[in-house]
Amino acid sequence: MKELSSKRILVTGGAGFLGSHLCDVLVAQGHEVLCIDNYFTGTKRNVSQLADSPNFELMRHDVTFPLYVEVDQIYNLACPASPIHYQHDPVQTTKTSVHGAINMLGLAKRLKARILQASTSEVYGDPEVHPQREAYWGNVNPIGIRACYDEGKRCAETLFFDYYRQHQLPIKVLRIFNTYGPRMHPNDGRVVSNFIVQALQGQPITVYGDGSQTRSFCYVDDQISAMVKLMDSEPEFIGPMNAGNPNEFTIRQLAELVIELTGSKSKIVYKPMPADDPKQRCPDISLAKKQLDWEPRVQLKEGLRHTIGYFDAVLRGDPSAQDRREEAKSSAAS
Repeated sequence: MKELSSKRILVTGGAGFLGSHLCDVLVAQGHEVLCIDNYFTGTKRNVSQLADSPNFELMRHDVTFPLYVEVDQIYNLACPASPIHYQHDPVQTTKTSVHGAINMLGLAKRLKARILQASTSEVYGDPEVHPQREAYWGNVNPIGIRACYDEGKRCAETLFFDYYRQHQLPIKVLRIFNTYGPRMHPNDGRVVSNFIVQALQGQPITVYGDGSQTRSFCYVDDQISAMVKLMDSEPEFIGPMNAGNPNEFTIRQLAELVIELTGSKSKIVYKPMPADDPKQRCPDISLAKKQLDWEPRVQLKEGLRHTIGYFDAVLRGDPSAQDRREEAKSSAAS
């Protein structure tokens, strides 16, 4: 059962795409939020709307180094999540996932605080089971160019469950599937942001492979809702739990929909498939439905409209209007 009292909550990676939306929701719920970020992919602008809140504090910190603070809950989101960013410095990516998990678990152990790991669908690799259930062990290349992220996140899950078994630490593990929305980085290399930016600029839409590979796309508000619900769920339900939108689309369908919604004259061009890129990715969310009564509410066309509006403002050099609209919407939803 969710506790109604105000908590002191640490969000690592809190100035990033997902982290900043999470901070919005937690502050709106009346919690005291300590946001830490090293700004490798996050930005202060993502949390600028919270700067004047007495319940929000921003600190520059890298989770690969220990942190000594006093909190009741920890959301561990720190790690670059797009291939272009996590492959930029793969050793640091692995250190962020593994050393970061060790440091945050150590902090949680000292404080007896509940801690949530933002894991990823990438732990399933290029799956041979479809859709992916939490019991599936995955099909990951441990020495491939994506392994710094895939195996880093898998090792973090291992650490979380070992701290749970060895130290009875209260943990939660969330496996996040493709998520999109305002505050994504325009150059993060993810398919939704790539397609929208290319379409708005009238550039060719770059599809890797023949476009038949599939993904499921979860709007950020839905993803944050799952995250908070899991953190506040009964102690015995620890996960791992999938969170994503089970509606599946081919990459070609996504490209065509972005062109339609932007009114772009961009053409689709095809390039070779990157190494170890999964052919299918779709969550089975039966567990989330059963345990949390959670499922996504925002469908792809609606979510893309919000995201296109944000990127259009960013490309015009005036993202503040979209940020204010998103903030008002988030506050109303809470």
